[in-house]
Amino acid sequence: MLLLGIESSCDETGVALVQAQAQGVPRLRGAALHSQVAMHRDYGGVVPELASRDHIRRVLPLIEDVLQQAGVTLHEVQAVAYTRGPGLAGALLVGAGVACALAAALQVPAWGVHHLEGHLLSPFLSADPPDFPFVALLVSGGHTQLMRVEGVGRYTLLGETIDDAAGEAFDKAAKVLGLGYPGGPALARLAEQGDAAAFALPRPLLHSADLDFSFAGLKTAVLTQARRLGEALAQRRADLAASTQAAIVEVLVHKALAALQRTGLRRLVVAGGVGANRHLRQQLDAACARRGVRVHYPELALCTDNGAMIALAAAMRWQVGAWPPSSPWPAFDVKPRWPLEEVALAG
Repeated sequence: MLLLGIESSCDETGVALVQAQAQGVPRLRGAALHSQVAMHRDYGGVVPELASRDHIRRVLPLIEDVLQQAGVTLHEVQAVAYTRGPGLAGALLVGAGVACALAAALQVPAWGVHHLEGHLLSPFLSADPPDFPFVALLVSGGHTQLMRVEGVGRYTLLGETIDDAAGEAFDKAAKVLGLGYPGGPALARLAEQGDAAAFALPRPLLHSADLDFSFAGLKTAVLTQARRLGEALAQRRADLAASTQAAIVEVLVHKALAALQRTGLRRLVVAGGVGANRHLRQQLDAACARRGVRVHYPELALCTDNGAMIALAAAMRWQVGAWPPSSPWPAFDVKPRWPLEEVALAG
């Protein structure tokens, strides 16, 4: 099956083609991505209306680009997948509308994919794909979750954030430090020049009995420390950035290891935008190596939102028979708020 995937949940427009057989990991045939970072930078964050309009401008040229990469025509596409949620409602509607219109014109199925399932399965496109079962650490701008993954659509929530996600903690701390947008990568770059032990910042829920996360208190602590420094903040920004990153990473590593111990599994998958953080990867690699645990990551280009992960997730669901028979004239809808547990398959 040749499957087209469209991602438009926030501020990246992603399109990709994957080729899937009845068994085996689907093969990526082509991918294209447009980031809206430059457009939103002046506003210090994503402006939903601008994001939606830009998706409209970008999605069709990106589809043409991907088809040309793969050397196929649109009429060879056998199914179209799109991000159904979670995400910004207007942005999601752009991808859903285009996908369902294409599917109707081609008389092929249109499948709505869960954004986080795309992230969770994205390491299967890497040079070192995982095997089931595994523990998944999903860390992105809006989500921090630990999942037990037995197979496609077989997910059990182990723990999640009760307030700010790890990506939000990075971004909000970066804003306090005056680093602009996008804040997380900027803070990580600045942290490389600082002393991670310079400030004693809290590690919320580090030793709690559960596997939940909380980063709101850390954000407040960074703000308090920045105010104490006053004019001296300019000279201590790198140290405060390094200390902030160290606190976030320590919590993520500790909780991931606790999840592995609790489940008895020996394989960890890390996915989502924060999964590209170099310090997080270094700390996880070292901690898991000491325990004989395998760690798998997406390729760096697939850590951000992208069409490949949506096409892949749809293809892997097709392989296990997860999609019901579909009319060639699909009705579309989106789910801006959509718990990952709701897409779990029966049995």
